[in-house]
Amino acid sequence: MRKTREEALHLLESYNESPALRRHAFAVEAVMRHFAERMGEDPEYWALVGLLHDLDYEKYPEKHCVLTREILVKEGYEEPFIRAIESHGYGICTEVVPVLTMEKVLYTIDELTGLIYATVLMRPDRSISVLELKSVKKKFKAASFAQGVNRDVIKSGAKMLGMDLDHVITETIEGMKKAKDLLDLN
Repeated sequence: MRKTREEALHLLESYNESPALRRHAFAVEAVMRHFAERMGEDPEYWALVGLLHDLDYEKYPEKHCVLTREILVKEGYEEPFIRAIESHGYGICTEVVPVLTMEKVLYTIDELTGLIYATVLMRPDRSISVLELKSVKKKFKAASFAQGVNRDVIKSGAKMLGMDLDHVITETIEGMKKAKDLLDLN
């Protein structure tokens, strides 16, 4: 049985109290929905994967992606859904290689949403509505900015997808714009 957004949101909130982690989940949710729409895939399914991708991170950061599997199995989520979430930690906390397009998108944009969010926060208007590719690229190249963002994962993911990095960044910005109210970026 397919889960609803309300059920997924309740689960997310039961494991994540941090407003920052919840905002990150909303950003990834919005971008996954956006990419699914662009690729002719199921936007609601992809969005739920994005919403729950860091489910275990706040409470169990040392077991990230490992406990998510246990939680989601118990909650009745299906194997492809769980595998997609595990694959976003490829090379960091899991050895689950992103294979499906949905998995590759999640792997690529997880870190990128953080970089874009940080870029917007540095702007005087704190608005994503007018954010341009060149602003994000400038911050992407500055290793001292948002140091926790793994730029190699983003580049590797874009390569896995067979997409130009500029295109991935542009589409990620567009996806985040659709959730600007949830992200407090308007």
